[in-house]
Amino acid sequence: MTAVVFIHGTGVREPGFSALAGRFAAGVSALRGGLRVVPYYWGGAHGAALAAGGASLPPATGTGRGPLAPGPGDDDTADWAVLYADPYAELALAAAGSGPAEELPPGSVPPDLRVRARLADLLAEGDGPAAELGPGLARAVADLAAHPLLAPAAASLAPDDLAEVAARCLTAQVVAGLLDTDVPLVPVGVTRDAVVGRLAAVLGASARGAERGVRSLALRVASSAASRAVVRRRRALTEAAHPAAGDVLRYLSRGEAVRAGLRALIAGLEPPVAIVAHSLGGIIALDTLVLTPLPQVRLLVTAGSQAPFLYESGSLPSLEHPAPLPAHVPDWLNLYDPRDLLSYLGAGLFPGRVTDIAVDSRQPFPAAHSAYWTNSEVYRHIGERLP
Repeated sequence: MTAVVFIHGTGVREPGFSALAGRFAAGVSALRGGLRVVPYYWGGAHGAALAAGGASLPPATGTGRGPLAPGPGDDDTADWAVLYADPYAELALAAAGSGPAEELPPGSVPPDLRVRARLADLLAEGDGPAAELGPGLARAVADLAAHPLLAPAAASLAPDDLAEVAARCLTAQVVAGLLDTDVPLVPVGVTRDAVVGRLAAVLGASARGAERGVRSLALRVASSAASRAVVRRRRALTEAAHPAAGDVLRYLSRGEAVRAGLRALIAGLEPPVAIVAHSLGGIIALDTLVLTPLPQVRLLVTAGSQAPFLYESGSLPSLEHPAPLPAHVPDWLNLYDPRDLLSYLGAGLFPGRVTDIAVDSRQPFPAAHSAYWTNSEVYRHIGERLP
């Protein structure tokens, strides 16, 4: 009878692990009868925990405590996150509310003509009006002037509102460009907002207070819900990251105990044994197999694993690049989702020793990293290779 050791990844704790292991057992057993599924739950004994109850964590924003307690106009951080991801988000919202195009009265000026003229003047100044942000303003101005959303957005917005929406669009494009560089020196919000105010004035906005927050204009139409979703997602990811990031750091600094537990578990199993491991579990499994010959293990399966990346970057505890994979390491099937940004390839690093297979969950990241065990293709590939 083949024994299949299932190893979880970062941040998994009970009762979640039992549910996860049960789902894996049902999925793999449906394709291959007579298997003995043996869970290896390391999160309880060897996972990271906040020993002092979270004393090291800063207070959450919006709680009224600490230096980040909210003040007037500083609650638009999530909205800027939306604009960095899509600088034209506000223009799209405004354009969607413009209604069908109407014939203009004789002698009237199209609403977008004024802002296009001001964009032409701004383009002539190059990157100078946003110099404190860095390069990229001129290119952003040229893109905005040619963008098809500009005319319908102009039809639905008052001139002041259009100028401020355009200013934020330009600023968001420049900052988003900084985020894609090797050295992303991103300015603080005060500097960003000052640039928005300056650009809005150049584009025709009337003078008003220094605060030109995203929520004050077009984005409020739809982004209040989007912002709440972003904030909820940020909070969930932040809370989830504490045990997950801690698990990785704890393993890399004190990993022998979890490897010893896995060796002891495998020593009590009759061959053949297969190991199926997710995320950090794949790193644990590979390190254990590299450091200690375990002849009863005939197959290693990793899903969404960072082990190849750690090896190539010189961070894998058991093996330093370019040392080859030891001969006693069994066949290695590495399943990765092209949308999972935490999954990596091994075949190019260990030619002839690793088989990389893509499995597409059709989920975006980070959901893709947790979708392996509901994907029937994952179980099919495992079932085809079990000893």
